[in-house]
Amino acid sequence: MSQTRHVPVMLQRCLDLLAPALAEPGAVVVDCTLGLGGHSEALLSAFPSARLIALDRDKEALRLSGERLAPFGDRATLVHAVYDELPEVLERLSVPRVQGILFDLGVSSMQLDEADRGFAYAQDAPLDMRMDQTTGISAAEVLNTYPPGELVRILRAYGEEKQAKRIVSAVVRERDGEPFSNSARLVALIRDALPQAAKRTGGNPAKRTFQALRIEVNGELTVLERAIPAAVKTLAVDGRIAVLAYHSLEDRLVKHVFSAGAANTAPHGLPVVPERYQPRLKLLTRGAELPTEEEIAENRRAAPARLRGAQRIREDVL
Repeated sequence: MSQTRHVPVMLQRCLDLLAPALAEPGAVVVDCTLGLGGHSEALLSAFPSARLIALDRDKEALRLSGERLAPFGDRATLVHAVYDELPEVLERLSVPRVQGILFDLGVSSMQLDEADRGFAYAQDAPLDMRMDQTTGISAAEVLNTYPPGELVRILRAYGEEKQAKRIVSAVVRERDGEPFSNSARLVALIRDALPQAAKRTGGNPAKRTFQALRIEVNGELTVLERAIPAAVKTLAVDGRIAVLAYHSLEDRLVKHVFSAGAANTAPHGLPVVPERYQPRLKLLTRGAELPTEEEIAENRRAAPARLRGAQRIREDVL
C-alpha cells in the first residue's frame, strides 16, 4: 500500500483552524482518526512544540502510520482505540486537557484502496467493511441475518436510500438461496432492483447501500454521537476542534453539538445571564466550509467533505 496516494482532505484549512491553540509549547493535539497519518504528520511538522496523540481502530493503519511518524519520536503517541474512547485514553496517558482535536470522519484511503476490505463498490471483494477487523460483525453477516424491516431501516436512515424496500426485497429473495459473501453480487443485485430513473442520478447506484452497511457495521453514528460531546469536554479553554464530515448525517450531528455549545441557554428575560447559561463554544466556521474546486480536482475524495470548527471559550459550570 503506497502512502503517496493518500492526500489529506482540506489540510491547510484544518491547520489554520487549529493553529492559534497549538502555538504554545507543550500543547497537545489529538488526531481522533489517524488513518494513514497525513493530517498527523502535517500537525507535527507545522507545530514543532506540540505533542500528538492519535487514535485509530484499524491496526494496519496504526502500523503504517507508525512508520510514517517514526521521525517525530516520542512527540507522537499512537493508540488502538475508537474515537469515543478519547476520555479514557487521555486518562490513561495522564493528560487532563488538550489544546486541539481533529476528526476526519471519512473512510481512510487505505481501507478504500485495499480490495480485501470490501468498502469499495467499484471492485469485487469480501463483504467485510469492519474498520477493526479483530472485532464485530461483517457487512455480509448484516445482509444475511438481519430481519427485512431492520435492513430497510438501516438503508433509509444511514444511506438515505429511497429505494430501500426494493433493494431489501431483492436481498432477502437472493440470500435465502445463497448467502451473500462478495461485493460484486450485491452491486449487480442493486442495479437490477432499481428502476431506470433512480439509476440516472447520484453516481453509482450501490453507493448509498454501501454507506449504510459501513455505518451499521462500525456503529459510526452511535460512536460519533458519544465522541463529539466527549471530545469538546476534553478541550482546555481556548482549545479548538475541527471536524471533517462526509455525509449529511455526520455533519448534522456535528452541527447540533457545536450549535448547542455555542448557545445561550438562559431562561428568557433574565436581566443578567449567570455564567452557567453562557455559551461554552464559539463557532469558527460559518456553517460548514467546503473544499475548493482546485482541491476536488486534485483529490476526488474531498468532494463531499464538510468542515466545521469550534473554540472552547469557558469551562463547564455545574
